[in-house]
Amino acid sequence: MTVLDRFLKYVKIETTSCEENECCPSTPGQKKLGALLAEELREMGIADAEMDADGYVYATIPPKGTTDKPAIGLIAHMDTSDAVKGPTDPQMILNFDGNAIMLKNGTVIDGFEFLKTLEGKDLVVTDGNSVLGADDKAGIAEIMTLCERMCRADSPNHGKICIAFTPDEEIGHGADRFNVKRFGADFAYTVDGDELGELEYECFNAASCRIIVKGISIHPGSAKNQMKNAALIAMEFAGMLPPSERPEHTEKYEGFYHLTGMHGNEEMAELKYILRDHDTDKFNEKKETVKRISSYLNEKYGAGTVEILLQDSYRNMKEIVEKHPEILERAEKAFRNCGVDPIIKPIRGGTDGARLSFMGLPCPNLSTGGYNYHSRKELIPVQSMEKMTDVLEKLILM
Repeated sequence: MTVLDRFLKYVKIETTSCEENECCPSTPGQKKLGALLAEELREMGIADAEMDADGYVYATIPPKGTTDKPAIGLIAHMDTSDAVKGPTDPQMILNFDGNAIMLKNGTVIDGFEFLKTLEGKDLVVTDGNSVLGADDKAGIAEIMTLCERMCRADSPNHGKICIAFTPDEEIGHGADRFNVKRFGADFAYTVDGDELGELEYECFNAASCRIIVKGISIHPGSAKNQMKNAALIAMEFAGMLPPSERPEHTEKYEGFYHLTGMHGNEEMAELKYILRDHDTDKFNEKKETVKRISSYLNEKYGAGTVEILLQDSYRNMKEIVEKHPEILERAEKAFRNCGVDPIIKPIRGGTDGARLSFMGLPCPNLSTGGYNYHSRKELIPVQSMEKMTDVLEKLILM
């Protein structure tokens, strides 16, 4: 089966994760995909392939012809973002001409500099009504295709290969129940990046933040000096955060406050934020800023009006990974051996590898080959998935 065949098969399985659900995995479709992957791995001849009770898939390809190579892990996540909800209907654009793309529902993909670089490629897009799910089913398809190669009788000699597919990465829980000991790798790579060639070992420090505002609802006809409108106070809170530190105004190493959801009325309102910064001091300052705003509003409107629930999500994995430069050198060499220039850049997001690195498993991130993740304008070239599979093979065989 080709990497494209696998990818088209996997994206049609609905695996959107749900932050509101406390079970693991958070949605049943992830176990459906996990069971399929475990079965496909066993059919390749990987005897220990299994999905555990929490939906994590593990498999080990034993070393062949050598025992002096490290045990290398490859990881991808099974869930997809809920940024644009709906079933995925992948479409093919063969021999792309480099111009604007009109999707089936009328959505236009245009204005991106990378489009011209994809001229002549075969693209997978959606019909415009959902994300494509290349984040991270492209990573899964690439790893699975590599596994098939390594399980052939005529495969080259290699060290131990450790495979894992995780649930709920998109909602920050991918590493919660990851069994590092069961996985068995000396180090690993998440295959969860974007443009072909990306190699990332720096990520944000991250926290989630809920702002709960309690108001007093009274009929507007008699509200003078009595009503305390929770929705308006929530808007006041949002207005006190620096507009220049929103995702749409930041890049590279710049952090942000990102409003991800809101609802409310006069009686009760809630804002949901994620806070991000590569620099630890600046990250801590962002957390202090939301606390100061909360204190100010409680002084203004009364104690207990504004409640903040702050929870750290992950830390910048640079602190761990930079102690293992040989892991990065291996990845750089694998890219170059496949004719791909490495693109070393910070992740403006997070991966399972961020937390796994602090759990004793150094784990930088590699590209999958796609673009515009978490968007109905998401796309991936077939040739990038094929090339990324070759890169993983080089990585394993060094």
